[in-house]
Amino acid sequence: MNLWLLYIQKQKFLIILNFHLCSLIFFRGRMIPEDLDEKITLAKSQGTVPFLVSCTSGTTVQGAFDPLDRIADVCEKHKLWMHVDAAWGGSVLFSKQHRHLMKGVDRANSVGWNPHKMLLAGLQCSVLLLQDTTNLLKRCHCANASYLFQQDKFYDVNLDVGDKSVQCSRKVDCLKLWLMWKAVGSAGLEERVDKAFIHVRYLVEEMKKREGFQLLREPEFVNVCFWFIPPSMRGKEGHADYQERLAKVAPVIKERMMKQGTMMVGYQPLGNKVNFFRVIAFSPLLSKKDMDFFLDEIERLGNDL
Repeated sequence: MNLWLLYIQKQKFLIILNFHLCSLIFFRGRMIPEDLDEKITLAKSQGTVPFLVSCTSGTTVQGAFDPLDRIADVCEKHKLWMHVDAAWGGSVLFSKQHRHLMKGVDRANSVGWNPHKMLLAGLQCSVLLLQDTTNLLKRCHCANASYLFQQDKFYDVNLDVGDKSVQCSRKVDCLKLWLMWKAVGSAGLEERVDKAFIHVRYLVEEMKKREGFQLLREPEFVNVCFWFIPPSMRGKEGHADYQERLAKVAPVIKERMMKQGTMMVGYQPLGNKVNFFRVIAFSPLLSKKDMDFFLDEIERLGNDL
């Protein structure tokens, strides 16, 4: 958000943040463009000035992708900046099979992406892409420190990234991305993405074969969210204390796996959904044997609860 606020302040605009937009309705973790349009219209009628819509491609918990094309229509209608947080899901663009998840991203004004996540670039490696060609980042972040960034060099000084970066010269993220891309090529990066989806399909198929594993919903990305229902709770969904008991299952299983040193898998609640496990299957080193072990271990550690 600092980027936008700094830019707005430099242009001497008065921005009234619109809190009504915080009440947007989401479906399966995705923004509903029609509801967004209504909320923007409502905000304008109340005298506030919306100026940015921040979409997500690959949410942290569910791995959901906002419908970018339809959101872009709304942003163009209302003349709003459209940003896409593709930190997690942006890497699907390397895959011919899965890039449809980000259809419409080319219409965004800005995109954030973290190659250190799905593509496994060295930590940290973050990218901010802008359609703006007026050197916006430099206008927002430059320090104009002549002792650091001399302007009378023999090459085009616009190529210097230091004075247009939030982090100045502390991290050379673009070099990490370039070296990795050079090493494995576009085909190698595509293979990493596609293999992660293959792992997820296998994991989900195996879960469906085993009693006690219940998906939060079919995964859209490589996030698999699920509950493990111990034998003592199966068939008792209608009991008054069922949700309260289910909320305690994941924490106990995680405690056991960590104390025994076999795995470490995260869990969390979401809205009215009590604690569920969230496993991300994207490492190219994973095998089917690893995922079978994962399911076996959850059963072993939770069957007596």
